Parts: sequence; structure tokens; C-alpha cells
Amino acid sequence: MMCRSFNIARLLAVLLWAQNFGDTLAADPVRAEHGMVVSSHALASEVGVQVMREGGNAVDAAVATGLALAVVHPSAGNIGGGGFMVVFTKSGEVTTFDFREKAPEAANKNMYLDSNGNYIKDSNHEGYRSVGVPGTIAGFDLALKRFGTRSWTNLTAPAIKLAEEGFALSAPLAERFSKLKADWKKYPASGKVFLHADGSEYAAREIWKQPDLAQTLKRIQAKGRAGFYLGETAFAIAGDMKRHGGLITALDLGHYRAVERQPIHGSYRGYDIYSMPPPSSGGIALIEMLNILERDDLKTLGHNSPAYVHLLSETMRRAFADRAKYLGDTDFGTELGLEKLNTKEHAAALRKTIDPKHASPSDPVKFGDVYESPETTHYSVIDAEGNAVVVTYTLEYSYGSRIVAAGLGFLYNNEMGDFNPNPGHTDATGMIGTEPNQIAPGKRMLSSMTPTIVAREGYPVLLIGSPGGRTIINTVFQTTLNVLDFQMDIAQAIAAPRFHHQWLPNQIQFERNAFSSETEKTLHEMGHELHAGPAIGEAMGIFINPQTRARLGAADPRSPDGKAVGY
Repeated sequence: MMCRSFNIARLLAVLLWAQNFGDTLAADPVRAEHGMVVSSHALASEVGVQVMREGGNAVDAAVATGLALAVVHPSAGNIGGGGFMVVFTKSGEVTTFDFREKAPEAANKNMYLDSNGNYIKDSNHEGYRSVGVPGTIAGFDLALKRFGTRSWTNLTAPAIKLAEEGFALSAPLAERFSKLKADWKKYPASGKVFLHADGSEYAAREIWKQPDLAQTLKRIQAKGRAGFYLGETAFAIAGDMKRHGGLITALDLGHYRAVERQPIHGSYRGYDIYSMPPPSSGGIALIEMLNILERDDLKTLGHNSPAYVHLLSETMRRAFADRAKYLGDTDFGTELGLEKLNTKEHAAALRKTIDPKHASPSDPVKFGDVYESPETTHYSVIDAEGNAVVVTYTLEYSYGSRIVAAGLGFLYNNEMGDFNPNPGHTDATGMIGTEPNQIAPGKRMLSSMTPTIVAREGYPVLLIGSPGGRTIINTVFQTTLNVLDFQMDIAQAIAAPRFHHQWLPNQIQFERNAFSSETEKTLHEMGHELHAGPAIGEAMGIFINPQTRARLGAADPRSPDGKAVGY
């Protein structure tokens, strides 16, 4: 097993971070000999583990966990959104499932502009026209058809029970409900779910029941994919959309298909890296950054030292510039430079452009990035036989559009906001108009989700992913480096302070107190603009000991309800 020790500088940095955010230092990883699930809610992790205890495999457990998260983690767990899944089987097969949302057939690239061609602020994130065609149930269905051993009847049962009988709200979850009270009151169906009948708020430890969601899940239980995309649920969605000016029709729902895709595959210091291809940008950006750094001795630089932060920030800057220039839904165009982006040659050329003493400029005329909300959720699963699954899925904003589907009990996404809303307009604030990610009917919007499996000699050793919008890529990137280069255990690797650069806006965002004052001073002298902010990401990871095959899992201490559960 790898050595797992912090040096003094890293320990002090994590202690400072913990003090600032009111969290404790990461506990020891949870150990399991057989199966494990790490997710954003303890109840969902327990559901997945129970499926494996009863003979289901990792894909079965992943589906059951995802359905449970739709009940207990409504800010991002969903059946009204979409996402990505990477599967690594015990036989060594690796594949991915793309169930990203799609633009409705009535959508067009200018739909968020006024009559003068100007972008209408937030129109792509608010209201019924911001909703993309959901993909989660189709993605789960496709994964089950390929690898599952349990039926929809079995896998929906725990989520239905949680929705019908309810569960005790944690203090953080009740507080989130309260903060969005004004949104719940804007939409009667949302108020019905997130407020009492008299309009009062739910309190911590109160039992929260979701009878409408339970009925929707029962239709999926009875008919699988068809229970969502056809029949009563589909017609209810279409009717709700028509009444409120939304674009999704019953035909949009009936025509939606998840897609199995070849994973993005790279290598780093003898490890195999598997992640999502487009329309996720995560896998390509991650491997491009690892390629850039492969010849550097990062450990000698020192974790989160000025030289380390500078080198990683410059690496991030270049990957995000490539992301904006080239990446979108490859079903709607050429390969968009994908073959070049993950080559060692391209990385070497980019590495030569990094000045070890000075920050580079970020030119909005040449490249750009797209806005993404930080509210997503990730979970990691491994079973007793070595089948591994990582899933990242989302509603876009926290609680998506904030609109509950009338009579159905689940939140609509607002994923249309992940397209470039103002064609041709790119500026230093991060507003991007590059062509690969402009809206088209039936197109999938670009994402930063980065569910990733790292393997060695044909066996998975690290399962990792995170929410966080654009910061997802860099959270996975830094956590991977923490494990592979700095030999941190999985809990330490996830808890360590993080920073983020996304090319535009041109700044290093970092968790408050992640850097010493001396580090901040040196980075300023190098030409970096610094911005201290809130916690970055909520990673959920599993490390598998290459010798003993013991599973070591950790939920991010930044996640108030997250938990690793194993057996």
C-alpha cells in the first residue's frame, strides 16, 4: 500500500482550511473488504450497499443509489436532470454512458436574445424555457440493459420507501429549503413539495415525505424507461410545459436516447486514466493537464507551494482555453480537434509555453469558457468482484430550475444554461460564444462533469468525481495528483485545500486560508490575480489497495450529509 503521510506544510494548510470552514480534519478512510458506495447522502450510500449485500453488482447499486439520491439529495440528485457514468468491469472492459440532457426540438441558438440580438440576462437559467430534456432514467436503463442483474422493480423499491415514509431532514438540508422559500412560493407545485400546506418551513429532524415523487417512481418501477418517457409521466411533463411556455413536448421525451460511448483514455506515470468523452469536457481536460505535468517532479515543488500553484494554474489555464475553443457535442460536428488534445505531443508543446516565473495572459478574443453552476453530485461504487462505477449527474443550479413538475414531485433541470447563449460573443467575464457549444435542436450541452477511474495493470485503484460546475475538472485533477504524486490516503487527498483557474475570468480562485500569506504574496508578484472564496467541490472517492484489494473510501468533509459505506 502507498505511504499515506502529510508533511508539516500540508497538515497546516488543511488545519487552516478546516478552521475557516468550521469542519474537522478528514477522518481515516472507511475500510471495506467487499463492496462500497460513497455518495452525498448516507441514506443513499446505504441503499447501494444493501443492493450489493443482496447479490446485485456495482451497476445495480449505482442505479439504486442514484434513485435514492433523487429523494434525499434534491439539490442535485435527480430524475429530472442528466449526467454521465463510467463503468470498469471485473473483466477489464471499460465503457461510458452519456445521459446528458438535450435541447428540445423547438430550441434555437438565438432563443435567449432580444429583438436587437442582445443576451437577456439569466433567461437561459430561469423559467420553463431553461429546461433540457431529462436523461437520467434513460441512462440508468441503458446501463442496466448492458450490465445489470436486478430489475427496476427491485432497484426503485428503496427510493419509493424513502419518498413514501419520509426521512428526517438534516439541519443543512432544512436550512437550504428555508433559504429558497421565495422560489418555492413562486411555483405552486414547488411549494407543495418544499413547504407545509400552510406555507411554513420544514425544520431540522422533521420527517419529509414526497408522495407525488413516490407515484412517479412507481410508474418507473412498473415500466422502466417507458414509465418516464411515455404514458402518464411524459404527458404530464408535456402538459406542464405547454401551460407555462416551456419547449419540451411528448415527442422530445419519447425520442430521447442515452448513448454508450468509448471512454477518454490516457496514461500518467504508469496509471491508466479513464473518463468521459464529449459532451463532457472533463475527461479531455483532465488527461491534457496530466500530460502537461507528467515530466515534472511535483513532490519536490511542494504541495500548494507558490511554484506548485503557479504551474498547476498555468496548466489549468491552457486546458480550459482548449476546452472553449474545441469542445461540444461531437454528434453535431467533426471531432473538433479531439485527437490532438490528448496527445503527449500537444501537452509537451503547451508545457513549453509556461514561464516558471510569470503568469500568462488570457485572451478572450481567441478562446473562452462557458458558465456552469457548482451544484451537481457524484458517487463512486465498487462491488466485491471488482466491478467499479462512477456517476456524476446534475440539475445544473442547486435545485435546478426550482420548478417542481406539477403532480410528479421532481425538480426540472435548468441545463439549457450550459449552452453558449450569445453566439459569437466572448469576453473577459467568462461569457462565451464559441460555435461548438451553441444551441441546436436535439443537441447535448457541454459539461465539466469528470467521473474518473484510475487503473493499474488492469485493475481499478481510484474512483473519483465531484460536483462544482467548472471547478469539477480541477477538483478531480488535484485529488488525483494528491493520491498518485503525494501518496495521500483517500481521505487526506479529498480534504486537502483546493484552488481553481479556468482561463476566464483570469484569476486563481482558492479556498479561504488555503494559501499562506507568503504564498499569496509570491503569486501576486508572478502576476496572478487571486480570489479567496468558498469551498471548492465535494469529492466522493474510493481507493483500492493494489496488494490487498481492500476498499478505502471517503466522503468530502465539505459535504454535510456525505458518507462512505462499505461491507
